[in-house]
Amino acid sequence: MSDEKKQQQATCEQEQKIEVEQEKPTKGKEDNIDIEKLKELCKEKICPECPVKQEMEQEMLRVKADADNFRKRMEREKENFCKYATEKVLEDIVPVIDNLELGLEHAKNVEACKDIVEGIEMTLNILLNTLKNHGLEQIKTEIGEPFDPNYHEAMAQQEREDMEPGMVSTVMQKGYKIKDRVLRPAKVMVSKKQENNN
Repeated sequence: MSDEKKQQQATCEQEQKIEVEQEKPTKGKEDNIDIEKLKELCKEKICPECPVKQEMEQEMLRVKADADNFRKRMEREKENFCKYATEKVLEDIVPVIDNLELGLEHAKNVEACKDIVEGIEMTLNILLNTLKNHGLEQIKTEIGEPFDPNYHEAMAQQEREDMEPGMVSTVMQKGYKIKDRVLRPAKVMVSKKQENNN
């Protein structure tokens, strides 16, 4: 074999060795590639179906929903507190209104009390308007209207020929509400059919 051919063969063998060495990854690189590939495979294939991950996501959604519900409940409670903060004070003032109205009823028929009645009426109107600004309203109750247990408290039944059963026949005490909540129901008598004593 000629020297030239020997040299070509040696060069070819050397090139093959280099190619083989390049194809062989080093031990450190092999580990890195495998870990990275494993991470990718995990993300793509295992993680979406992983029960631990799904459970954690469900738990996270539950915690988020609980926090949202708590925030809404606190907002409602704060709103209600502000809306009905004056309820106790107004409840204590209602009997004062009753007494003023009762005094007016008795004094109206006395001529000597005419000026005092006028002054008390003006004071009462100012008081009612002031309380209305703070949410207190009188429950309008008319004689002959149907009895409504949401706004009326039945004190007794009254036989009446002139109205249907279940109607308000007498208003014994006015009712009041604060905003949309009943503070005190109107105390009324309710009509019933007259019994035949035959």
